[in-house]
Amino acid sequence: MADSYLQDMFAERIGGKQFGKDTTIYKFEKIKRAKAAARKARPGVELIDMGVGEPDDKAFPEVVAALAEEADKIDNRFYADNGCMEFRQAVVSYMRELYGVELDAETEVVHSIGSKSALSLLPTCFINPGDITVMTVPGYPVMGTWTQYLGGEVVNLPLLKENGFLPCLESLTADQRRRCKLIYLNYPNNPTGASATPEFYDRAIAFARENNILLVLDAPYAPLNFKGAPLSILSRPGGKDVAVELHSMSKGFNMTGWRLGWVCGSAAAVKAFATVKDNADSGQFLAIQKAAAKALANQRAITPKICEKYRRRLAALVATLRELGFDAAMPEGSFYLYVAIPKGVEGGVRFANAEEFSRWMIMEKLISTVPWDDVGHFVRFSATFVAPTLAEEQRVLAEVKTRLADSVFEF
Repeated sequence: MADSYLQDMFAERIGGKQFGKDTTIYKFEKIKRAKAAARKARPGVELIDMGVGEPDDKAFPEVVAALAEEADKIDNRFYADNGCMEFRQAVVSYMRELYGVELDAETEVVHSIGSKSALSLLPTCFINPGDITVMTVPGYPVMGTWTQYLGGEVVNLPLLKENGFLPCLESLTADQRRRCKLIYLNYPNNPTGASATPEFYDRAIAFARENNILLVLDAPYAPLNFKGAPLSILSRPGGKDVAVELHSMSKGFNMTGWRLGWVCGSAAAVKAFATVKDNADSGQFLAIQKAAAKALANQRAITPKICEKYRRRLAALVATLRELGFDAAMPEGSFYLYVAIPKGVEGGVRFANAEEFSRWMIMEKLISTVPWDDVGHFVRFSATFVAPTLAEEQRVLAEVKTRLADSVFEF
């Protein structure tokens, strides 16, 4: 069948005339296919999925009840636009209580339809052709993708284990600093599980001020903290002058599919985001915002339970992997464990990269992980495997240990 005339019309940003013709199989599609093949080959064996990056449980009962109550109110049927004040005020109280950050509900907070939406809209506020967004790798590429859509450029800074998985901002050249508008940071980090230190945030704030750059802190995992108190860059001196922080109801409240988060910090940047957002969407359903306000008000009864579950699972997984020779260390936050792959299995297969190891894990052990070959060769285990009870959790973790103990790994 001949191509439609539309084939000549596609924008270069999505591939131009070649749009839809790329036969490259991307990482997550490869994982999906490998899982299907493993299930078909061994239908009687449970596949343990440690590749999913979302909570394994539903929202707490009081939040679901609040949604049902609010959805039944006729006044909540209208467009939310840039959000209701009830949610903004709940954010202000939450940020004060958990992070010690003071915000103005009118000027320093606006809701988003999830962090992904916020990351896609922020470049439209700042990026002109030739401008630079600094991203970190490995990582979540959305803000960089949109920068390129707008004619900007992306500079990737590696997250190296020897540097605590923190980027070296000082490595940017004079020209890159001059053209840079945005620096993306994500802590606790996906996929490495690393957390930022107050000292790093202070250096980043100074760097941003010196070079006239906005820091964009993607912080959906911030409340999932295993050591000390959760940290916000906005709590550091001068943070609100040079940064916005993106928070989410997904990770710390089991509300992934509800699609609600917020952007807070620099009033000027928040205003710009709100202006662009107002031309991109009509706001999240008011009943969801009001139910989320209930969740934020109850954070002391919700998030610590979620946090403890993932801390417990990660600690058990770290212990198992260390017994088997992996250089596994307990992360300070998130629900991810990021470990270097082995060179191979004694008397058997060798692994040239993480993708090969991940596929071997799926096909031979029926354990799914996510490979990362961007900077070194690592796999990411997620503690969000489905286990509705503590007994089931312990059974799954014991099964993982049994399956992996069958092999002698070489490092």
